[in-house]
Amino acid sequence: MLAPFGDLLLRLLQFIIIPLILFTLIVGVNQTRLANLSRMGGKVFLYYVATSALALIVGLTIASIMKPGEGITQQTDQTVDAGEHPGVASVLLNIVPENIVTAFSEMNLLGIIFTALAFGIAISALRGSTEHGALGEHVYKMADGLNEATFKIMHVILQYVPVGIFAIIAQTVGNQGMNTILELGNMIGVLYIAIIVQIVIYILLMLLFKVSPGNFFAQARTPMITAFVTQSSSGTLPLTLNAAKNLGISKSLYGFSLPLGATINMDGAAIRIAVSAVFAANYTGTELGLGEMLAIVIVGTLASIGTAGVPGAGIVMIATVFTQVGLPMEVVALLTSIDALVGMGATALNVTGDLAGTSIINQTEKEES
Repeated sequence: MLAPFGDLLLRLLQFIIIPLILFTLIVGVNQTRLANLSRMGGKVFLYYVATSALALIVGLTIASIMKPGEGITQQTDQTVDAGEHPGVASVLLNIVPENIVTAFSEMNLLGIIFTALAFGIAISALRGSTEHGALGEHVYKMADGLNEATFKIMHVILQYVPVGIFAIIAQTVGNQGMNTILELGNMIGVLYIAIIVQIVIYILLMLLFKVSPGNFFAQARTPMITAFVTQSSSGTLPLTLNAAKNLGISKSLYGFSLPLGATINMDGAAIRIAVSAVFAANYTGTELGLGEMLAIVIVGTLASIGTAGVPGAGIVMIATVFTQVGLPMEVVALLTSIDALVGMGATALNVTGDLAGTSIINQTEKEES
């Protein structure tokens, strides 16, 4: 009954994603020097890799202490098609789309980012040339006007967000049976405790770099809740971009850091991998030594980047790590039964991590200027 209202919210958010990324990034590139953009890009990538690895360590530590999976009766006759891990090389190639139309029609965020950067840099070069300076200025003003128009549409969509969120929550509660929750409640509980610890780490980092956590969460609240109920980092991207704008973050920074983060920065997914690995080890009586845990951190970090944009990415990542460290694939089938419940928290953390990192990096840019 309420499902169409939730579907409408998802459609509205998907409708506005492409113009938000495209025009925000084109305008952002033209508001800073290319040297600054390169420096910010290095900081963003370093932050994303470091926090993904840290999230895996947090997940492994909390799960090793709380031992999820112990005492649950094994049901290893289940199977699951976990899909194929595309690999980091495939993701890197995917940055350059085969053609612009395909990048937009298939919602290839990396391809859209590349397209926006290419045209943004080209427009910046036009504006700086003596021959085409006036033409470049006209093109930039058009992009800036379309960017402002996009945010006007975004403002209208924001009015509908509470209705859509309520509908999605009602549908999720109705579809998820209590038996599943009770059987695997320990695993779910450990994952959410690890998520809370990771958020505390974000807060400590914000305090260290003089970013106000109160102001941050006041603006981050809406994208966090939306990511939680929709389980889509990219679908929540319009709200995340709007939150960054309200936080006063540089458009040249958040225009590419947030779309990139929605694609490759998966702190929540990293925690999910770690907790799932410990759960599988306890469930099957397998011992995870220091070597196996180090392998989980390394492979899990790469997997969280390499499965960008893959449907059911959480399960693909878990299956990839399980294969590398020798954990039984049968447990993956058991974990799919709570996919929605753990995916909600993981996605909310993904979005929080993207926005927290962007806020911190923005503060470092202010200090350097």
